[in-house]
Amino acid sequence: MSKNVLITGGTGFIGSHLTDLLLENGYSVSVLSRSNRQSNTQITYYQWDLKRNYIDEDAVLNADFIVHLAGEGIVEKRWTKKRKKSILDSRVKPIELILSVLTKHNKTLDSFISASGIGIYGAKTSHKICDEETLPANDFLGVTCQIWENAVDKIDALNIRTAKIRTGIVLAKDQGFMKKITPTFKSGFGAVLGTGKQYIPWIYVDDLCRIYLKAIEDEKINGPYNACITDNTTNTRLSRLLAELYGYNIWLPKIPPFFLKLLLGE
Repeated sequence: MSKNVLITGGTGFIGSHLTDLLLENGYSVSVLSRSNRQSNTQITYYQWDLKRNYIDEDAVLNADFIVHLAGEGIVEKRWTKKRKKSILDSRVKPIELILSVLTKHNKTLDSFISASGIGIYGAKTSHKICDEETLPANDFLGVTCQIWENAVDKIDALNIRTAKIRTGIVLAKDQGFMKKITPTFKSGFGAVLGTGKQYIPWIYVDDLCRIYLKAIEDEKINGPYNACITDNTTNTRLSRLLAELYGYNIWLPKIPPFFLKLLLGE
């Protein structure tokens, strides 16, 4: 009988790619969803509701592995106080719900693997090379990722192997980040943000999913891992490469930092 992988956020951009990869490699896949989706021959859907602190316990009890990808988008809306709480809760509360089921039923797992973010190192631009031993920053993203990972440690304390995949911008044609910016390039317009010197750690979605598969299958994988390409790509370089890729060369002046803050908030 094939091992079952339960995915939170399984219907999203990364989750759908990971689901395909797992099915190709002989795993059965379960997905936690807020909507009442109909299960099929390939995927079993279970419901949960973070607002009501509800989770279908069978989802956890039938899982051999859990991959936690759920979390509201960082850049979807302005970072109001309410929005910041929502960003944090959407990442931490799922872990707390899963933990409650594990402890209630004395359930064990082969592994619990959680997404995290390279934002743990902070948003300030510098030439320092961050590795997994670098201390978390004290800005919003740094603190959010630290609390997120601390929640994972509570599952690790149950003697369950855990891994934390710290991810940057995930690229794929016309999906995720690219889906948001493609209309800009197709219009023939584009601009460097702020100074343009900000580093943009990125990874291709297929490579990221293979990292998750490696974390599932390799019992030596434990703790935090940075999942991004180490080519020191800056905002300016990435913007110009994407413009070249889409065949457009019309560029606006750099967008000043004060205008970005006015438009987007913190």
